[in-house]
Amino acid sequence: MPSKAGTTRLVIVESPAKAKTISGYLGPGYVVEASFGHVRDLPRNAADVPAKYKGEPWARLGVDVDNGFHALYVVSADRKQQISKLVKLAKEVDEIFLATDEDREGEAIAWHLVETLKPKVPVKRMVFHEITKPAIQAAVANPREIDRDLVDAQEARRILDRLYGYEVSPVLWKKVMPKLSAGRVQSVATRIVVERERQRMAFRTAEYWDILATLAVVDAGEGPRSFNATLVALNGDRIATGKDFEPTTGRVKAGAGVVHLDSGGARGLAARLEGRPFTVTRVEEKPYRRRPYAPFITSTLQQEAARKLRFSSQQTMRTAQRLYENGYITYMRTDSVNLSETAIAAARRQIVELYGERSVPPEPRRYTGKVKNAQEAHEAIRPAGDNFRTPGDVARELSAEEFKLYELIWRRTIASQMTDAVGSSVSVRIRAVSSAREEADFGATGKTITDPGFLRAYVESSDDENAEAEDAERRLPNLVKDQPLTADELAAQGHHTQPPSRYTEASLVKALEELGIGRPSTYASIMQTIQDRGYVTKRGQAMIPTFLAFAVIGLLERHYPRLIDYDFTASMENELDEIAGGDHAAVDFLTAFYFGGANGAGDQDIARSGGLKKLVTENINEIDARSVNSIPLFTDDEGREVVVRVGRYGPYLQRAVPGEQQAPAAEGEEGGGQGDRAPIPEGLAPDELTPEKVHELFLGGGGERKLGDDPATGEPILLKSGRFGPYVSSGERKSSLLRSQSPDSLTFDEALKLLSLPRLVGLAPDGAEVLANNGRYGPYVKRGDEFRSLDSEEKMFTVTLDEALALLAAPKARQRRAAAPPLREMGVDPLTEKPLVIKDGRFGPYVTDGETNASLRRGQTPEALSIEEASEMLAEKRAKGPAPKKTAAKKAPAKKATAAKKTAAATKSTAARKTTTAKATTARKTPAKKAAPKKATTSTD
Repeated sequence: MPSKAGTTRLVIVESPAKAKTISGYLGPGYVVEASFGHVRDLPRNAADVPAKYKGEPWARLGVDVDNGFHALYVVSADRKQQISKLVKLAKEVDEIFLATDEDREGEAIAWHLVETLKPKVPVKRMVFHEITKPAIQAAVANPREIDRDLVDAQEARRILDRLYGYEVSPVLWKKVMPKLSAGRVQSVATRIVVERERQRMAFRTAEYWDILATLAVVDAGEGPRSFNATLVALNGDRIATGKDFEPTTGRVKAGAGVVHLDSGGARGLAARLEGRPFTVTRVEEKPYRRRPYAPFITSTLQQEAARKLRFSSQQTMRTAQRLYENGYITYMRTDSVNLSETAIAAARRQIVELYGERSVPPEPRRYTGKVKNAQEAHEAIRPAGDNFRTPGDVARELSAEEFKLYELIWRRTIASQMTDAVGSSVSVRIRAVSSAREEADFGATGKTITDPGFLRAYVESSDDENAEAEDAERRLPNLVKDQPLTADELAAQGHHTQPPSRYTEASLVKALEELGIGRPSTYASIMQTIQDRGYVTKRGQAMIPTFLAFAVIGLLERHYPRLIDYDFTASMENELDEIAGGDHAAVDFLTAFYFGGANGAGDQDIARSGGLKKLVTENINEIDARSVNSIPLFTDDEGREVVVRVGRYGPYLQRAVPGEQQAPAAEGEEGGGQGDRAPIPEGLAPDELTPEKVHELFLGGGGERKLGDDPATGEPILLKSGRFGPYVSSGERKSSLLRSQSPDSLTFDEALKLLSLPRLVGLAPDGAEVLANNGRYGPYVKRGDEFRSLDSEEKMFTVTLDEALALLAAPKARQRRAAAPPLREMGVDPLTEKPLVIKDGRFGPYVTDGETNASLRRGQTPEALSIEEASEMLAEKRAKGPAPKKTAAKKAPAKKATAAKKTAAATKSTAARKTTTAKATTARKTPAKKAAPKKATTSTD
């Protein structure tokens, strides 16, 4: 769409990739430029605060809480050059169009651009939900004003999160560990993961048995002859299944009224049923119908991409962002399941082309969202355009990652407008009477799909990997009441109850969505934040909380329960929605939350307690740091309490009899007190600290163990565990175990050898000591400041003086490293047409075009980085310009020492060396009496 004659318009978008796509759809007279995302924000630290505000009491918050919660915004250092460019362009055009994303965050970025650029020309807001030529031209033709209600809601959210984080996080620094963070949503997400792990830790497994019968029809006719049936009742009482057991005790629930079979009972019953007749007692057939799934919203896209493609939430959103910016899909941050009339028509046309007219229902399907507080009236996520491109149409244009996600979105969209899957389901009950006159009832179910409908295009996955797929059929023979059957096999089978599954990113997003916590634009960042903060680690897809998370959540639960209450956090989202709708004032909401009071919005429990500010300042002295950093596990067979302590160097186990003096809570594994300690191996999940595992850790070098007495000194030789692993000590001597040694099998003689390190090999011709020892990089020999590596640990105890001197006389092995090959060759930069490669640098992997380098950000991997992301990173780096060169400060010339001072210093140094050598020689000649001389230590506690 060409601009009016003589009129120049500046269109500002968020990313260079988006700018390139949109510029191709606009005619002459349009300049399209990127803001590179957010242009300004609250100060990140004291250095960001402008000088004139540094003395203000509210400067640390970046929010003037006493004057209407006025926010102090600063332009990010890495955006200043781009802002200067935009300011210059704004002076050269006749009109400005702000084309940032159509959600609250995009609206806020548009407002920040106006506030920062202060343009003198008309400014309009253009919005679109897909980047196609018709959509962009329609957006230009129908601009609107900036929606201040949406801006206020986003600003209130930002201020709310700043107040929460900056007031609560310091409590964690003082009581748990420095540099921790709390967040309005991240802390709740962490709590959900911790609560699930607590359930797993409290879980006690139970064993139960049943019988699997392979039954056969004598004259089957058409269809299968045999099928499986499971024992479901005995003498009218239901057979116990997993749901009948208490998860914390492993016992059958009171009043369950079930028969709990053990191994012997199941095997005995199976034997008594051998050769007995089986008869069909009931056949129930019902029609089966399954409606299609709604089109994708942000959360369901993340869930299905995790299940089907094994994508993380961040990976899904990065890939979807590229698909959106290049015009393949509609906007990917949405909680609406609606499809436009144009999209519905496109889907129905394509279904007829691909699957036939019978696959399209008479009327278009409409969906209603189930998400609490669904906000922006976007469309669902779907292929862009008025005519959907099939995966085959775009296969050559997309990367493998992009293609997989596009195909997922396309299939889900098409399926949402197809006919129901229909068929029939049948439930059968069979009875046999044992030789002991026991009535045993067996059950079987079947499902037949006569018309798969939408299942031709799409089948949703489940978080339960063992769950049966929806398009799976279970065909049974044609059975009727009183029909006789024979048992080909009767097999007793045992089962164990299972603890609740850990959350995956997909199921955690689903849980947050169901609770009404978070928003489409925040789910991926929440998943990443709780991992970056060290609160959650991943094992495969499973999210495992760390003991640090246990300590943080324990503190918040005991002292600030409302701040991580699910309903409270959801109510905050409700009130932000009201601000976005113009139904409430942001200042009233923030005032009630921060200062308290009955007026205005905000959680009333928080308000009545005096608000967040009073809550965190008045209660801090009541928090016992030792208590919150101690996670009780159990009491062992000897009456000792076993707890996990969260210390400065990580979590560790401690056990002691109640009432005994305990060692200091965090630092120094050799501190005083009576409790045994054992390190917790990295990667061990909290629910894996069973009594058996804890016992193993203490026996395996975690607890102090006496190996014997040193024959030379009479002092005990102890095996201990410290910050850097297991070690032996005797008196003041310590030595770490070798890599080849295990604390479980360490012998007394091996411990003595370790304590002989560093070993005096002999004296060099110049009288210098030659020592053998073990260090951070392995075994070595040393003379003065000269070191040479040994080729084995055993050599430390056997190397001769001649061998050591020969090693020390040889030059150090130096090998000039050849230039390492790139980690990945990416192709041609779409902006500069230069070849891009990813290399491994001193500070990690980086992408380069030969002139500009950009380090990969946290969470990015060389394999997953797309060429669009790489291009954008380099464009952003070029926009910043070259880093300023640091000028080294000139040192003042040192004063020249006088000849007399030099001579005196040299004489003193020589005398000192002679005295030291004489003492060392005397010490070597004197036989050991009661105490051995002190020896240098290797890596220890």
